[in-house]
Amino acid sequence: MVSGLAEPGPVLIVTKGVKTRVALTLACLLAAFAFLGARGAFAPAAASDAPPASSAHLETAVLAGGCFWGMEGVFESLRGVTNVVSGFSGGSALTAHYEVVSTGMTGHAESVQITFDPQRISYRQLLEVYFTVAHDPTELNRQGPDEGTQYRSAIFYTSPEQEREAHDFIAMLAAAKAFSSPIVTQVVPFRAFYPAEAYHQHFMRLHPDYPYIVYNDAPKIVALRKLYPQLVASQ
Repeated sequence: MVSGLAEPGPVLIVTKGVKTRVALTLACLLAAFAFLGARGAFAPAAASDAPPASSAHLETAVLAGGCFWGMEGVFESLRGVTNVVSGFSGGSALTAHYEVVSTGMTGHAESVQITFDPQRISYRQLLEVYFTVAHDPTELNRQGPDEGTQYRSAIFYTSPEQEREAHDFIAMLAAAKAFSSPIVTQVVPFRAFYPAEAYHQHFMRLHPDYPYIVYNDAPKIVALRKLYPQLVASQ
């Protein structure tokens, strides 16, 4: 992690790239959550197990690539994107809570659920931004200063077409030797998406001067505007 950069919580401050002492504490939380859930004393996170259907022409993409703050900030900046939610995918409802996911033991990945209008921006264009701006697809179970399986690179496809496009795009990048290291992005079926706590939502937009954002995520917006000016929403 970058020294001194921490992610604020509603009560506690949890450092990105969880250290050993904190990880042990959160492991105990994980066991407690499982016990309480088995007794019906803990309410699982509300899940979205299907793409939103508020409008017939809108589609959904679920992507993971490190801390969801930066991912959300990048995709919120695109034209044709109507909503972006930070959350978790790849694990169960019971443990879809930030403090528990941060142990790296729940199977979740920090993800963003992107609702977009395919008539204004295509899924392929979202993939272009995802692979070239939003994150580094060659980093295994980490991203920048953050380490753990919860920061893995993953595409949770919501249709056979998305699966095909994801595989085709990765194959194209590999053939072109676009990266000096192998792409480690997982392409896996979408099961459910669990929105993160309210204080995580739109974090980059609401806290542009937060040190973690300044050092790790603001440069992505600069790169986005330079590489894909035609895709950036008008201010």
